[in-house]
Amino acid sequence: MRDWLLYLIIAGVLAFAASSWWGVRRLKAKHTRSAVWEETHRPGLGRQKVAVVMNPIKAKSAEARVLISNACRAAGWDPPRFFDTTAADPGFSQARQAVDYGADVVLVGGGDGTVRVVAAVLAGTDIAMGLIPLGTGNLLARNVHLDVSDLQGSVQTALFGHQRFIDTARMRVENSRTAESAEHLFLVIAGIGMDAEVIGDTHDGLKKAVGWLAYTEAGVRHLPGRRKKVSISLDGQAEQTRKIRSVLFANCGLIPGGIDFIPQAMIDDGMLDVVVMSPRSAIGWLAMYWKIVLKHKRTLPVMTYYRSGKITIRCAEPMPTQIDGDPSGEATKVTVQVAPGSLLVRVKEGTEAG
Repeated sequence: MRDWLLYLIIAGVLAFAASSWWGVRRLKAKHTRSAVWEETHRPGLGRQKVAVVMNPIKAKSAEARVLISNACRAAGWDPPRFFDTTAADPGFSQARQAVDYGADVVLVGGGDGTVRVVAAVLAGTDIAMGLIPLGTGNLLARNVHLDVSDLQGSVQTALFGHQRFIDTARMRVENSRTAESAEHLFLVIAGIGMDAEVIGDTHDGLKKAVGWLAYTEAGVRHLPGRRKKVSISLDGQAEQTRKIRSVLFANCGLIPGGIDFIPQAMIDDGMLDVVVMSPRSAIGWLAMYWKIVLKHKRTLPVMTYYRSGKITIRCAEPMPTQIDGDPSGEATKVTVQVAPGSLLVRVKEGTEAG
């Protein structure tokens, strides 16, 4: 029985890798949606003051710096002002310095963590954020349809592209055992449960070697875990009790590998798509996997969807959480709330938000 289960899991992992590779090839043609908030628009500025928050340890950061400087020079603008992140400060003070500088647009050169930190400072302002994807996942860049492999194209879009407002969300994490609490902004997907366990247990060396596929290896190791009882409240309604493996809060649904994990999630509709996953066995996980890959609309008892502007989850024992692929601590209570149309982002002309 154990051998059969192991073979089934391995087959699922291989199928996931193969279909994800195919998804990358098919993504550009199939991943389109209608915008909700507004069409893209030009910045309406002649000369722009450009600030750049850059993670200098990223592999292509030096190349990005040259491309940005050259593009500003060719446009006849003032030289861009660069603010490098450090191990002690991942971008909070740098983003504030960019705002104080009076930047019309703040370019973010780095991975998902740097983008999230800068977005936390720019949210609620009219200062545009331009994306220079230099990370492994580059989740927001994918969800606004940037080609994350085209550095030159990303620079051109960040400086000269159109722009649109998108939603952001915040997750408050509270741990009654330690009396600790924190609040984090996220842009794509946050979660509590197994997804956070997998992210926290993924080997850094493997991630550098094979990128997002490293999460598959950690995922297989965590499949046998047990379900945990939580209470869930949507938009202040009465709590419902569920046994879950993971709950995801999606602002948008596209993840690396071309997988549209939550196709109905839209980045500008003022709502979060909540996915409650409660499989008991590997069979349940495989059923969920095929639903996602094949995009079939059949309902599964182990995978339920809700839409809400505010979600509260309570659990008796601390559970791990994550925001946009980064661990965000253990919690006995999480409160997640969307902020509609709160961040201005540079995109390609005519880009529809996911």
